[in-house]
Amino acid sequence: MTAGLRRLFLLFGLVGVALIAVGVWRFDLDDSIEGISLPLKHEEIIREEASDDDVAQLVTGDVQLPEIDPALIAAVIYQESKFEDRTSSAGARGLMQITPDTSETIESLSGGESFVFEDLADPELNIRYGTFYLRYLMDKYEGDEAAALAAYNAGEGNADEWGGAGLEVDDITFPETRAYVDEVLEKRRIYREKYADELGL
Repeated sequence: MTAGLRRLFLLFGLVGVALIAVGVWRFDLDDSIEGISLPLKHEEIIREEASDDDVAQLVTGDVQLPEIDPALIAAVIYQESKFEDRTSSAGARGLMQITPDTSETIESLSGGESFVFEDLADPELNIRYGTFYLRYLMDKYEGDEAAALAAYNAGEGNADEWGGAGLEVDDITFPETRAYVDEVLEKRRIYREKYADELGL
């Protein structure tokens, strides 16, 4: 092998090492950015509420609601509030942005009697109520996540009009709700990948 050929192989080797290093660095950087932009808080509460049989009981008929993916709960919380307590212009409160009307529905379904709307500022209570409602919607729409999320965002009446348990995301006529469903499902995928241990997956 000539000296020139050896130098060429050496050059290719150095370029390859550099490209690998850059790829690893970019992968780590992407992970870091994603971790910052997609935070997770209250994971213990999320895990508990995702599988809690007690809050999954519908008092009317004692119907057992299904367990729900904790990553889906985390994705809804992120999409609704970025894990920050806030009150929207429409009066939705807390991490899962529960409106007064929705809170009354949840109270009626769950048999609650001492609910105070201001209590939704408490993360544990907010996640409990929001998760209960998600589970109820998942049960109503026969496990159809798109339908349940559409109802969570735009109301059950609209989700029913768009096809109920058989709706596809493209059936949703509200652009905001269609984008909401797409975003939550995508964030759910990322939460499952990035926070599997924290969410008990």
